[in-house]
Amino acid sequence: MTTIDNMLSHDLNDKVVLITGGAQRVGAMTARLLHAAGANILLHYRNSRKPALALQAELNALRHNSVILIQADLLDTAKLKSLVDKGIEQWGRLDILINNASSFYQTPMGTVTESDWDDLIGSNMKAPFFLSQTAAPHLAKQQGCIINIVDIHAERPMEGHSVYNMAKAGLAMLVKTLAYELGPNIRVNGVAPGAIMWPAQEMDDITKQRIVSRTYLKRKGSAEDIARTVLFLAANADYITGQIIAVDGGRSLYL
Repeated sequence: MTTIDNMLSHDLNDKVVLITGGAQRVGAMTARLLHAAGANILLHYRNSRKPALALQAELNALRHNSVILIQADLLDTAKLKSLVDKGIEQWGRLDILINNASSFYQTPMGTVTESDWDDLIGSNMKAPFFLSQTAAPHLAKQQGCIINIVDIHAERPMEGHSVYNMAKAGLAMLVKTLAYELGPNIRVNGVAPGAIMWPAQEMDDITKQRIVSRTYLKRKGSAEDIARTVLFLAANADYITGQIIAVDGGRSLYL
């Protein structure tokens, strides 16, 4: 019989999690929270070596040899297998894949280059697909799961971000398609952030206020809000697959 204690536990002891783009922002907070739940972390980064090393040292100080790093350009599809292989070599298993890495910048119509297209579609849709395909046999052995970090703009386009909007829409469909293709042995879900962290590009205060005003909670969320939702899907959602949870303060309901 399932007890209340079991229902509320976030036990990821000995499970192995691969997080792409895990060195900073939402990825780093997700790594911290899943690590605190007992998981071993394979932390991917592309250019953020210094924060990746700092996060690894922070978490390994809490639990020895529980975080390893791997640097890779996810647009180089041939190297995706090395991410999965490193986790298998280190811990002999892979339980959870979190497709978090994402390029994000404006691409107003009339200015889009093929390079913009390749980068945004590649990081947000192509790499998650091929990494999921590579990881699937190992995840299936553990009855594991895939969690994609999507975006509320997969459904409601953001002005000036045409390619990003399309890429995230593709990632959202990837959640549903892989849930169909990989069930019953692998669950696949997504988390769609709204106003969580302001982008690295400058954003004026008026724009920020306008975004917050369009949430029903009238406040910006945090990286921890996303990380807690990822933890729920990883540890406490055994009968949920093919779903995308919007963590946006109600903004996606705004008309």
